[in-house]
Amino acid sequence: MLPIRLLATVLLAFGIVVAAGWVSRAEAQGLLEGGIIEEIRIEGAQRIDPQTVRSYMRIDPGEPFDAVQLDDSLKGIFETGLFADVTLRREGNALIVTVVENPIINRIAFEGNNRIEDEQLEAEVDLRPRTVFTLTKVQNDVQRILDVYRRNGRFAATVEPKIIELEQNRVDLVFEINEGALTGIESINFIGNRDFSDSDLRGEITTQETAWYRFLTQADTYDPDRLTFDRELLRRFYLSEGYADFRVLSVAAELNADQTGFIITFTLEEGPRYRFGAIDIESTLRDLEPEQLRDALTTEEGEWYDASAVEDTSEALVQRVGDLGYAFVDVRPRTRRDRENLTIATTYDIQEGPKVFVERIDIQGNLRTIDKVIRREFRLVEGDAFNASKLRRSRQRVENLGFFRRVDVNNEPGSQADKTLIQVEVEEQSTGDITLGVGVSTRSGPLANVQLRERNLLGRGQDLRLSGTISGQASEIDLSFTEPYFLDRPLAAGIDLFRTQNDQSESSFEELRIGGGGRLGYDLSEHTRQVLRYTLEHRDITDVDDDAAISVREEEGTTLRSSIAQSTTWDRRDSRFNTREGFVVSFDTQFTGLGGDVTFLRNTLAATYYYPLTENFTFVVGADGGIMRGIGEDTRVSDRFFLGNDSFRGFEFGGIGPRDVESGDALGGKQYYKGTTELRFPLGLPDEFDIRGRVFMDVGAVWGHDASGDVDDSSSPRVAVGPGLSWNSPFGPISLDIGFAIVEEDFDSTQKFTFSFGTQF
Repeated sequence: MLPIRLLATVLLAFGIVVAAGWVSRAEAQGLLEGGIIEEIRIEGAQRIDPQTVRSYMRIDPGEPFDAVQLDDSLKGIFETGLFADVTLRREGNALIVTVVENPIINRIAFEGNNRIEDEQLEAEVDLRPRTVFTLTKVQNDVQRILDVYRRNGRFAATVEPKIIELEQNRVDLVFEINEGALTGIESINFIGNRDFSDSDLRGEITTQETAWYRFLTQADTYDPDRLTFDRELLRRFYLSEGYADFRVLSVAAELNADQTGFIITFTLEEGPRYRFGAIDIESTLRDLEPEQLRDALTTEEGEWYDASAVEDTSEALVQRVGDLGYAFVDVRPRTRRDRENLTIATTYDIQEGPKVFVERIDIQGNLRTIDKVIRREFRLVEGDAFNASKLRRSRQRVENLGFFRRVDVNNEPGSQADKTLIQVEVEEQSTGDITLGVGVSTRSGPLANVQLRERNLLGRGQDLRLSGTISGQASEIDLSFTEPYFLDRPLAAGIDLFRTQNDQSESSFEELRIGGGGRLGYDLSEHTRQVLRYTLEHRDITDVDDDAAISVREEEGTTLRSSIAQSTTWDRRDSRFNTREGFVVSFDTQFTGLGGDVTFLRNTLAATYYYPLTENFTFVVGADGGIMRGIGEDTRVSDRFFLGNDSFRGFEFGGIGPRDVESGDALGGKQYYKGTTELRFPLGLPDEFDIRGRVFMDVGAVWGHDASGDVDDSSSPRVAVGPGLSWNSPFGPISLDIGFAIVEEDFDSTQKFTFSFGTQF
């Protein structure tokens, strides 16, 4: 095994001698004395065909011996990188080219890499087995490996390439790696900041000081690329606060005395703070007055200048004008800085563009999902007038499918001036799940879940799911299938089969439900959807306690329930999963009595509104209520409304509402109402923890019954308040609430602590 530095020195020295000797040999052998080349012979070629070597030369047989062309030929062969040495000599009128081929790499190995897998390093280096070995490529790969370690916070890593010579001019290349210790960030300092503290600015950048609790992140390790990004983040922050002249003068990173951590110093020049001056809109669009677009402005004169708000306004204007059918509108904000009055006047210049139509929609990247599944989510088709709002909605709908890791939708000029092409590029992700879950909750105790699901069956967008759950109080198994476009129409059709067994300990009985049903969903408008359901179920009430309430004992036995229901939802949330703003309203109706043994009508109405107070604080207010009535018969305990636990914090499940005086059984109510206010906020912990706090107030009541015997009942409002937190931990979502019932009835059952935990693997 030879160190590559020694090999490089030898080869370099040899190359200098060869280059120097070639000129002397040329003069001595008469290469420059003239004559015609009658023959070119290649010597030393083993793997490479001699004809290939000749193709790299700048001179051919039949041409005179010319020093310039011979020199160019020599350089041309060397530039291929295939040869370690090349010499030229003359024998009569024959030109002899002697080559020494570079070795071929047999194997590439990595030693000493414990923190980074071989697969990751192999993806970074350019050299591969069965490729030509060159020193330049090896040194480039050494730097690439060092860059990988640098991005992982190991600035002190070293890489030493070693060569193992083999027969047949082959070599093994081994990268010997000393990973070194993690190079953390000892401190982050700022110079020149007057209006913002060091702590404020540290919160705006991604690089963080090393701390024990940042074991789940690499933000506290030194990374020059991350510092470059931090410069841009500081610039954006100051521009958003009105400091239009702000500059980052320098960023210095110095190792501390013991070389265990870096000291980062940002030198800033804040400059003065500006306010918005006059805000104008200029447009060349025909039949459109600038005043018609003023409601799209996000800023007002006199407010602190915010560069991000200028960008938001430009985008809003593009969207507004795009809704009118103009595809390639260019909105250019012009700013005029008044340093004397510290104001910035802004004019949004809207350039006129032609009205265009969709020529074609091209879809790429869908290897499994058929085109039709993507196309049917688009609000635009070929021939439609281009609409920017519909294009954004189309992209959102494709993303909401959950089939793709990435969705890019862009429009480009078409074959004519009034045509546009819509380019859709997707990156598919796995849609099949085999899920095992475990958890615990104050309601159900320990629980386990197994689920098999394919959300994009055969690439057709169909959803097939089989799941089973078992806990201390319940067990459930269900099978469901959904066809999102039944009969190639925008109708989501599905079937459900289920078996559920619950221990209703709060009401002193056990319940077994076996049944199935069908459903049909469709859009009433872009943001409104209705779902129709039919369900047929066999229900068996068993294990009724001897001292249970009279109403509970009367329900023991089996019943057949046949019901039809509808659900209408109006959803204007910004996201279904991490909602920050918007609202959702739903209205549900259920009629049970299409045959069977049970007849009743039930209606519920729910609404939730999300309002972002600041970037990190969200105010949530919600209200819901319901009413049910038996038709020709009394309502049953198992059909009534129950509140408590997760649905009404501070009370047990069924802790609110009618209760049998003698047995204490919860009987449920025929009507209920509930209101919730909640403030969600960060707890000041690092973002990587993903822990958020909340304070809440729940108000509501459940009342009304058809029960026999002596029953406590009241429609007076109950009130509970308290704090809570949620944590998307590495082990699964954890939710904790502490509720204090500040208004209650004597017969209510309270519960201060509500906890749930679950994970999937």
